[in-house]
Amino acid sequence: MPEVIFPGPEGRLEGRYHPQKERDAPIAIVLHPHPQFGGTMNHKVVYNLHYAFYNMGFTVLRFNFRGVGRSQGEYDQGIGELSDAASALDYLQSMNNNSKHCWVAGFSFGAWIGMQLLMRRPEITGFISVSPPANMYDFSFLAPCPASGLVINGTADRVAPPADTTNLVSKLHEQKGITITHQEIEGAGHFFEEPHMETLITSTSDYVKRRLTESTR
Repeated sequence: MPEVIFPGPEGRLEGRYHPQKERDAPIAIVLHPHPQFGGTMNHKVVYNLHYAFYNMGFTVLRFNFRGVGRSQGEYDQGIGELSDAASALDYLQSMNNNSKHCWVAGFSFGAWIGMQLLMRRPEITGFISVSPPANMYDFSFLAPCPASGLVINGTADRVAPPADTTNLVSKLHEQKGITITHQEIEGAGHFFEEPHMETLITSTSDYVKRRLTESTR
């Protein structure tokens, strides 16, 4: 899979780009967990989500936020990281301007950034939010949430307690015209250690495939 370097707001950003042969393939970006707690684009959850989307026919990009790996800049409390994600989406779109579907997937801190990106970019048609840390970050900007998506977490998550995720989803459910699907994986922790990773990827793939066959958002 080609390694790519593309321009970000604070200098170069490092990514992995996996294109399909079809010119009008759907596109997806995958966002990694917290840079200050060892989060990189090669985190297991991010890597597996990347390949799940690729195997469903998506052209996929995952990348390192500023200050991670070979990406320039330094951690910026989520503000700069949101700009990085927007630059990554610009880069992906510039090479795939025939795509009819655009998805964003994020894990943990990446889920928080992904949901903010969703608010800024009306072209995003679906999202996957894995273990969103609703206890640590304010998600109240999702008013209203502009696209349907899947929120997925483990019942044994000690980092982002399930009750906070359920509370977040119940707030999103109150909005008309979109559907937030919530799935809890029994016994899974924050990082979906085996055997839960397979369940996470299967659930994500089933959801995305179903959405791609529907015409609604």
